[in-house]
Amino acid sequence: MNEIIQQRWGETPSSPNPMNASQQSEIGRKNQATGIQVQTGRKTVVLLTVTTEGRSPWLANEKAHRLLHESWGAATAWLVGDYLMMPDHLHAFCASHDLLFTIERWITFWKRDFRRRHGREDWRFQSPGWHHRLRNDENYQTKWIYVQENPLRKGLVNRLGVWPHQGRVHHFG
Repeated sequence: MNEIIQQRWGETPSSPNPMNASQQSEIGRKNQATGIQVQTGRKTVVLLTVTTEGRSPWLANEKAHRLLHESWGAATAWLVGDYLMMPDHLHAFCASHDLLFTIERWITFWKRDFRRRHGREDWRFQSPGWHHRLRNDENYQTKWIYVQENPLRKGLVNRLGVWPHQGRVHHFG
C-alpha cells in the first residue's frame, strides 16, 4: 500500500501535521493551503499558477522565458513539465522529485534564482503561488489544453499551440 505524506512548510516528510481536523476545516479556502499530499510510489503532479506582482504584464518575453526555464532546470526538487507564461501570470505542471522540499520551499528557491538571473527590480512575482494537485480522475492532457487556451481566450493568438512563451523543462509523463 502506498504511504501518504503531507508536506508542510519547513517540515520533513516524517514531521507530524501541526493542525488537527477541526483547525483544518476552519481554514476553508480563503487562502491557499500550504503543502501537497504526496503518495510515495507514484508521481504527484501539481498545476501551479503564479502571478506577477500587481499583475504587471512583464512576464511574456524571450528573456523572462529563457531565465525561468534555466531556473526551473536548476531547481530539481520539483520538476517542471509543461508550462505556459502569460503577460501577468504563469501556469506550470510540476512533479515532486525530492520529498525533503515542500512545494512552497521550492517556489521560493526558483523565484530567488530567477530574480538573481534577471537583476530587474520591476520583475517580481506575488507570493504565494496557487497549486492544485491533480487527482487520479483528472486528466493532465485536458488541463494542459485548458492552460494552452489562455492566450486564445485573451486574443493574443488566433489558434491553439502558437503562443511562443510555453514549453517543457522535464518529461515526467
